[in-house]
Amino acid sequence: MSVRDTRAAVDARHRTLGLSDQDVLDMYYYIALARALDERMWVLQRAGKAMFVISGPGHEGCQVGAMWPMDKQRDWFVPFYRSIAACLVKGMSPTEILLGLLARAPDPSSGGRQMPGHYGHPRYKILSTSSPVGTQYPHAVGIAYAAKLRRTGEITMVAVGDGGTSEGDWHEALNWAGVHRLPVIFVVENNFYAISVPFHKQVAGGSVAARAAGYGMPGVVADGSDVLECYRVAREAYERARRGEGPTLIEYRVQRLGSHSSDDQQERYRPKDEIEAARRQDPLVTFREYLEQVGVLTDERLRAIQERVRREVDEATDAAERAPLPEPESAARYVYAPPQDDPVFWTGVTPPGAWRGSPDFPWLRREE
Repeated sequence: MSVRDTRAAVDARHRTLGLSDQDVLDMYYYIALARALDERMWVLQRAGKAMFVISGPGHEGCQVGAMWPMDKQRDWFVPFYRSIAACLVKGMSPTEILLGLLARAPDPSSGGRQMPGHYGHPRYKILSTSSPVGTQYPHAVGIAYAAKLRRTGEITMVAVGDGGTSEGDWHEALNWAGVHRLPVIFVVENNFYAISVPFHKQVAGGSVAARAAGYGMPGVVADGSDVLECYRVAREAYERARRGEGPTLIEYRVQRLGSHSSDDQQERYRPKDEIEAARRQDPLVTFREYLEQVGVLTDERLRAIQERVRREVDEATDAAERAPLPEPESAARYVYAPPQDDPVFWTGVTPPGAWRGSPDFPWLRREE
């Protein structure tokens, strides 16, 4: 049956959810952009230009759906290492993603000091995280607690993989958020593998979302290949937080389309038929098919998006490769206490413009 034949039989679900045709085209653009950027990161790593890649093919649909209801300027996001699509929607550019991959000095995440995949950006309220999985959850709850005390109206979203839910930090964060009814959305992107350990060997009970009841909050499950369902549950959680009704735990069940990172090979621990089945649930494919069936994505529009994505990724690659590396003498900056005559550290009062004048924060200077 052709796309034209099926069009009339498919409901335009996005309109029922209050999304315009342009909204869903933009959502598809971000999914396609994240995927193309991801593929370029692997090419750069295999060419010896990046030390390591950890990325999120298969996770893009739920990330775009989850981030879409958030206020991109006011709200906070605490990502994990697969959050490429979510960071793009929040405001980071493809160039800024690749600056981190190549450890360049203008990298907004850390000035080239962090491992790849540790995304952060002060302008967009994206908090850079530490490497131990799950530790970002208490950070997010701290932000949400401060927002509640200060009555700022800010909502915090934090993401982690299913492996991170086996960590103590994760449980402490949910308990605190439940007790204080904090404005935070807990996102778990469950791809059913913690590196190479299958889900049934690291999560008892078969469901992450079911654990929400123990912390006094709703727990919901959504299919990560259904972008609109991912958006719907995120919007409900967001509106709930805005009403002061506390946190929500969302478990997005996604398919990991590649290996855990550039340092492993999933074919060594996943059956071949499982990998092939996962690819049939690729959100880049399923969402494109939906948009074609409802008549929103025409051949002409698809070509325009693909050409735009290709151009932006090429331009980002060129810009990141041209960017300078950090100066070697700056390697220990922010690792050890500065000299005692440094007014920023020892007085506890940041002089006006001190951070804006730092060579490590050029993105702040752009606001002046």
